[in-house]
Amino acid sequence: MRGAAGLTAAGFLACGLVLMSSAAVAQTPLPGPAPEELRNIQRHGPWSQPVPRDPSNRVSGNAEAIALGRALFFDPRLSPSADLSCATCHLPERALTDGRDRARGGGAAKPRLDRNTPGLWNVGHGRWFGWDGGSDSLWSFALRPILHPDEMGASAAHVARLLRGDANLACRYANAFGRAVPPEAAAESALVDAAKALAAYLETLVSGASAFDELREALARGDATAAARYPDDARRGLALFAGKGQCSICHFGPNFSNGEFHNIGMPHMVEPGRVDPGRHGGIRRVRADKYNLLGAFSDDATRASGSRTLHLAQNHGNYGQFKVPSLRNVELTAPYMHDGRLATLREVVRHYSELNVDRLHQDGEALLKPLRLSDAESEDLVAFLRTLTSRSFPDLNPAPGPCERRGA
Repeated sequence: MRGAAGLTAAGFLACGLVLMSSAAVAQTPLPGPAPEELRNIQRHGPWSQPVPRDPSNRVSGNAEAIALGRALFFDPRLSPSADLSCATCHLPERALTDGRDRARGGGAAKPRLDRNTPGLWNVGHGRWFGWDGGSDSLWSFALRPILHPDEMGASAAHVARLLRGDANLACRYANAFGRAVPPEAAAESALVDAAKALAAYLETLVSGASAFDELREALARGDATAAARYPDDARRGLALFAGKGQCSICHFGPNFSNGEFHNIGMPHMVEPGRVDPGRHGGIRRVRADKYNLLGAFSDDATRASGSRTLHLAQNHGNYGQFKVPSLRNVELTAPYMHDGRLATLREVVRHYSELNVDRLHQDGEALLKPLRLSDAESEDLVAFLRTLTSRSFPDLNPAPGPCERRGA
């Protein structure tokens, strides 16, 4: 097998089998980049990782809240027009995306929105939410489409009426929050609680292991037979990803994302005369949001979880920065980029191979350079990315069954 990034495929396997621990690496020095590349592989796991509980959401991990959130996610009555649910744009059969370049809103006009619908698998591992990070918690992220006039266009009063008017939803609400749905005068509390239940459900959307994970585990336990099942082209692509491509600088860790924001040279003009400011606008939005982690609706009495929001500051380099998405299940979430302008993984790889550095800010992203990949290398990198598709996904059954009031 041919090599990539200075590492032959044969050497890749041989080195992998001695890379069982940092001690093994120290005792067996190897020439060239192979040890560091193999350390990078080990850093991308193990998978799956438990989703941490959210201190700002008192029902994070609560089974009744999860059931309520699941019911709301699939319920079109969450929108006043009763024709737009969360699942309308986050389709289970499309890996919780909608397959469009840019999302469509609600109502009769169904406006074309500015950005691509983000996938939701493994979303609970994020720190910032949305392409611009305009939300600092999963529950405030869930609030945005509910309230946005171009999406569901709902109100606190509408959500509270839905919860009160449906016996099953009202029962689950009472079980999750330990009280009846608040009256009209306190509708905002019901709205925020609905978003927190949605977040509790979204935290459960963790996809299964992939072919890459099987390789990583095989290398970790020294199983040459299992490691050899990994496809040859993907093996070469992985060596590129971890070596020459330096992709793991931004797409690192078990979820293949640093969770931050970068300018990767993509145009951010939405239409003539209007620019998507990206992270610059997101910072402004999250700081001004009354539902942020520093606000009265957070359940974190210490406000420690909001420290990152407190220290946010805008700067010129934030313009044109968008969130680094997870690469897990990336094969299933086309089209790509914040505005869906790249239709295939091959186009994404071509973008990085032929990167136009003139589109990058002078004061940032100096690490990005055109990769100048050959056609064969590009195909290998795509083959690797396809091995990040999970073998299994949890059941998204929208019908958790009838609710029985606890203590009734």
